Amino acid sequence: MANNKFISSQGKTLKSPVSFRIIFPRYTATLIFLGIWLSLAVIAVAWLLGESHIMQLFNQLNYWQENPPVWVQVPEFIHGFYLYLPTIILFIFVQIIMKLSPFPKPWSRGIIVTILLILILRYFSWRSLSTLNFNDPVNGMFSLGLFLLEFIAILGGFIQLIFMFTSKERKQEANDYSQAVINQEYCPSVDVFIPTYNEPSFILKRTIIGCQALDYQHKKIYVLDDTNRPEIEQLAKELGCYYVTRPDNLYAKAGNLNHALTKTNGELIAIFDADFVPTTNFLVRTIGFFQNGKTALLQTPQHFYNPDPIARNLGLDQALNAEEEVFYRQIQLMRDGVNSVLCAGTSFVVRRSALEEVGGFVTESISEDYFTGIRLLANKYDVLYLNEKLSAGLAAESISSHISQRLRWGRGTLQAFFIKENPLIIPNLTFVQRLVNFEGLLFWFSPLSRCFFLICPFLYSVFNISFIQVTSDEFIYMFLPYYTVSFTVLYWLSLKARSVLFSDVYNLTHCFPTAINTIKVMLRPFDNKFSVTPKGVSRKRYVYQWKLAVPVIIFLGMNLISLGMSLQKTIISTAGINPGFYWSLYNVITIGVALLAFYEKPQSSLFQNFSLSKRVKIINKNSILEGKTKTISEEGATLVLNSNCNLPEQFLLEIEGLKLPSEMIEKKITNHQNEIKIYFLDLTLEQQKKLIYLLYCTPNRWQFQEYKKAPGEFVSLVLMLKLLLRYKGLTSIFKRLI
Repeated sequence: MANNKFISSQGKTLKSPVSFRIIFPRYTATLIFLGIWLSLAVIAVAWLLGESHIMQLFNQLNYWQENPPVWVQVPEFIHGFYLYLPTIILFIFVQIIMKLSPFPKPWSRGIIVTILLILILRYFSWRSLSTLNFNDPVNGMFSLGLFLLEFIAILGGFIQLIFMFTSKERKQEANDYSQAVINQEYCPSVDVFIPTYNEPSFILKRTIIGCQALDYQHKKIYVLDDTNRPEIEQLAKELGCYYVTRPDNLYAKAGNLNHALTKTNGELIAIFDADFVPTTNFLVRTIGFFQNGKTALLQTPQHFYNPDPIARNLGLDQALNAEEEVFYRQIQLMRDGVNSVLCAGTSFVVRRSALEEVGGFVTESISEDYFTGIRLLANKYDVLYLNEKLSAGLAAESISSHISQRLRWGRGTLQAFFIKENPLIIPNLTFVQRLVNFEGLLFWFSPLSRCFFLICPFLYSVFNISFIQVTSDEFIYMFLPYYTVSFTVLYWLSLKARSVLFSDVYNLTHCFPTAINTIKVMLRPFDNKFSVTPKGVSRKRYVYQWKLAVPVIIFLGMNLISLGMSLQKTIISTAGINPGFYWSLYNVITIGVALLAFYEKPQSSLFQNFSLSKRVKIINKNSILEGKTKTISEEGATLVLNSNCNLPEQFLLEIEGLKLPSEMIEKKITNHQNEIKIYFLDLTLEQQKKLIYLLYCTPNRWQFQEYKKAPGEFVSLVLMLKLLLRYKGLTSIFKRLI
């Protein structure tokens, strides 16, 4: 077990005063996990073998399912149309609410969430009391299994909905608190930590420059290099910041941060990952909150300036938000309402005295950020969230890195079950704080449910396994209102960050490896070592990630078989299309789009092109030509000129007072406009700083992204069908690779 002691900057050995009493042996969670599955297996075998007590139990359960309470039965209507009335009325009502309140407000969110909670309880009561099939052991175990996995998925969503009533926004507080900082009435010393392991120096350089540009005098910048690289030491010296290293890599990032605590003494500590660049007003907007002595940590959103690899590979990088947007737009606000904000490891500020009081950063788990926040909460401090994008980082640049990153997050979070900082049993947390953290742990078990949901249509069509006993009237009256309202309002509740359809596509790309990862963690929680997501990677050609795609291809094959058999049964019989058809069709569409996401596009440049329109002047010996930027990066730009004329190969580009020596590499006419592509030549350090400031650091630089709308459900469906039907769809992938 990790030692949580460290030496403070005053030379005193500190240890957390919080009583982390271990109530159960370390691997109790593994024993419970195995015990649940073993118990289910024993019951299944006993039922198959006809054990009398088990048979009697399930016969009684089956009797109750066939004779459910009146309140979960469908009323007898004269006309079948009345079965649709709950769905129609609720759909119209929620549409009116969303029209009156385009973005959720306390009153509108309260109404919508209340309706959803009631519908979930209604649906769950019906599922548990009327739809389970216990006619025989095979159908019974599959029916029960589907219900339990569905329960896991529903329970997480239900808990989230409950806490949406507490959603908290702190922008006005930031306005008030920041006045004391601006007026220099509150000026604590701030140490800015930039932990780095193997990130390329050009990425680290822009982060250091961004941190130096922070509009706050009482700060010191520290580069915490855990790889002892001479070039990084030289970079720190060149840029004029402090360089800190250590003789070993014990406890990875947590150990690196704890070591830096012993070498520094600022009252507050701001932490940025090596690829995250803050805007100049980051400290002004955040440190004012620490005037309240109970505030220990303030987290801000993670925003990424490059598209995530799934959106990029699908060609929808301008339309889709990053996968994390739902978490930062919705879930963190919800958690903040009950003082249970999740520390995300970068772009946050923490109070040194509080951190030292709880023993520093947690070293037992690879998710040191999450569990350090738990320690602070357990010591009766406040952990807050400011929903302002005050920094931007580099998202994973390939789908393999994207998935690996999520597996690491899953492993780190689930290690909660095996360490002292387990939020379910650590002393001093409230019941509400435990409940919201329980939902966060439960989230990583949902891929197990999703994988099973993907094979259900196949089992139904091929093996005639009946998971649910339901009539068409019950489906319309009990299921349709719940599904229709959920499908309609979840996009709105997430502040239009992500549609349900594209959420399913994203989840499909990593549901299988995440499910396997969850099982592995529950069996061997500390098996894997900490790994850093590779950044600054380029690709010269198209690559299809077959290894990652194979499980998804298998899921696709199973659902195509199910879809074909459902159609065949429909043609032969006159009973109508069975539920397996709709389920399979939905799966085929979403799986097909997910498979396209494994087709990695080339990425020739290491620098992100930003679509920024800035007025520019092209200065040469004879004239000055005006125009504007179409795109711009650290290595060059694309310009739109006001007139057509001959340009020398090299010239000065002036943009917002910054003069950059440039070279023209391409000239063309696009949409009747003169466009030239240029590269910047041998920029001085001062020019690089000003360019990075322009691209990353200006106040409100990422504000337009805070509520960027993703496509709604209908538009998402159209986009998905276009992706599948266009000539560069699935057929193109296989043609290229054959």
